[in-house]
Amino acid sequence: MKTRKPSGRRKSRGSSEPEQLPLFKPRGGKRPRAGRKPKGRRAGSPHRERPELKARHPVHIVLRVIPAVGNLRRRFTYKAIREATLTTARREDFRIVHLSIQRTHLHLIVEADNKTALAAGTQGFQISAAKHLNAAISRDRPGPRRRGVVFPDRYHAEIITNPRQARHTLAYVLQNWKRHEEDRAEPMRSWTIDWFSSAVHFPGWAEYGDEPFLWRGVETYDPLVVYQPRTWLLREGWKKCGGTISYREVPSAKA
Repeated sequence: MKTRKPSGRRKSRGSSEPEQLPLFKPRGGKRPRAGRKPKGRRAGSPHRERPELKARHPVHIVLRVIPAVGNLRRRFTYKAIREATLTTARREDFRIVHLSIQRTHLHLIVEADNKTALAAGTQGFQISAAKHLNAAISRDRPGPRRRGVVFPDRYHAEIITNPRQARHTLAYVLQNWKRHEEDRAEPMRSWTIDWFSSAVHFPGWAEYGDEPFLWRGVETYDPLVVYQPRTWLLREGWKKCGGTISYREVPSAKA
């Protein structure tokens, strides 16, 4: 007597048609966080939980751009970033106090009410800057307007907690162009301060003496839109360690 092998199909009740059982669960699409993680210079800041932030502590932020954006120290890219500072200035819980534009990255010194405000404010600035930079880059290029990523990495943020650190950060950000030797090229060789930064808003230059805001830009120069500091560390605390900052000072990477 022959035994029939199971067919792998079964009939559903009330139906004469056999029911096919699926062998695999349907799936598709890219899995989140899949793929090899970048290494070296592309790696950016590690994906760790941001520490809690107190409103009295300023933060130093570094934002890098992708190579396709090109040199940021150009007139039209400066104007694009200035538009982003104008947009960000509408916030009250996140304030840009100083900003420095380098060829491949931006340095910001900001004040934020808390960790959430810091994240939202930084993201808002990045979105606005990316929008205006893409528009500026595409203006004189043939073809469709550039779209897509401008800031590829998770931003680097360092919380400033003491006067020594505050002074070092101010000098590092405002004088970063000297660290990258931008002051040796024309026409920047004749500059006293970096006009691709908010240095003109800084009242603590040693050369000012009793006459604050001595250095003025040309009539057509539109300074970056930044806030006057509210935290004690950025208003006067930084002077406790090392005093005023000279425009001749070249900052080091380490405090």
